[in-house]
Amino acid sequence: MPNYKTIKGTHDLLPGQMDKWREVESQCLAITKQFGYQEIRTPVFESTELFQRGIGSDTDIVTKEMYSWKDQGGNRLTLKPELTAPVARAYIQHQMGNQNPLQRLSYYDTLFRRERPQKGRQRQFYQFGAEAIGSPHPEQDAEIISLAYTIYKSFNIQNMIVKLNSIGSAEIRPAYLSHLRNTLQSKKQKLCNTCKTRLEINALRIFDCKNQSCQEILDTHAPLIFHSISEDDKRHFDTVMDILTSTGIPFEHDKKLVRGLDYYSHTTFEVTSQSLGSQDALCGGGRYDGLIQQLGGKYVPAVGFAAGVERLLLAMTKNNAAVKFPLVYMLLLGEQVIKKGSELVQELRKTTGKTIVMETLRRSMKAQMREAGRCNAEYSIILGENELNSRMVVVKHMESGEQYEVPFSDLSAWFSVK
Repeated sequence: MPNYKTIKGTHDLLPGQMDKWREVESQCLAITKQFGYQEIRTPVFESTELFQRGIGSDTDIVTKEMYSWKDQGGNRLTLKPELTAPVARAYIQHQMGNQNPLQRLSYYDTLFRRERPQKGRQRQFYQFGAEAIGSPHPEQDAEIISLAYTIYKSFNIQNMIVKLNSIGSAEIRPAYLSHLRNTLQSKKQKLCNTCKTRLEINALRIFDCKNQSCQEILDTHAPLIFHSISEDDKRHFDTVMDILTSTGIPFEHDKKLVRGLDYYSHTTFEVTSQSLGSQDALCGGGRYDGLIQQLGGKYVPAVGFAAGVERLLLAMTKNNAAVKFPLVYMLLLGEQVIKKGSELVQELRKTTGKTIVMETLRRSMKAQMREAGRCNAEYSIILGENELNSRMVVVKHMESGEQYEVPFSDLSAWFSVK
């Protein structure tokens, strides 16, 4: 018989895991909504050219990692490897700028890249993020950074800091890249093979290299793009830092932070946590003022971020952070209480909106209480013959062990305030 398993770089989300993933999704989207961002969902595949033009034809994503094919009609299609280009495409196609001069958009979606699978990184993976399209001002950059930081803070992620830089406007790029290539040409043979290629094709991405010897060469010899940005770019960047300082968001200026995609300009940032070790990045983003125009729209400034859900869950594990489930477990002791228990459970689901799990295996009280603990129930409700006769259940707080006697008629009201 065939022994089918998941494809390399993919994984199943089983029921116990799915609860946590769903709660993470709800919390991420709730906070983006609190900031005024509305959710957008784009198709799972797009035109291959969209990513070639949007991300950059020489990036690793386009040259090595995309899942692409030609369909029966001869169309070249690609499973989404990232979300900013599809959101920009939707913005142009639906003329969203005519509806509102500033579009605040959020997402939580599935993406695909043929990378080497490792902890916190799969070939089918999940991202959440946000894009603000329409404002050129530094306060919009600060808002996006604040949104990302607030989401991670809500999950109790510790030891966080924002790494921040400015790579200036697109106009300064050609002269800087020429200077960078000329400076590093004499050190080319000491660079790794990937950086040798990048030096000729996409020199700015050399700063993304994780090879220690390459980083030492950059530290000693490479000119930094921040030193080439204009006075206007510096004023923009200074205002972003001033706002972050005033709002209490910790940051450091990392002049080597350039981000790996071609569409970035001006502000670039990463939210990091020392709890994750050497691979400390939780999310990244920045400004991409030229992307809408590059994809066929008008010139529209924009800034955003994207974050891996797997990285967030890994950080939560490292920080012993947990998603709280408002779950209640109904223990039924004896066949005679099943009808009344079913009635109470149905009423509680209808009136409180809480997750109510009812015992249906007719196990012992000890086994049922153990099951309530396994489900991470916040409360358990005990209904036996004595409780049925007195028309009163026992409600137990699972963490503290405190117990309360609550009349049937007051049960919905009691849980509605918990």
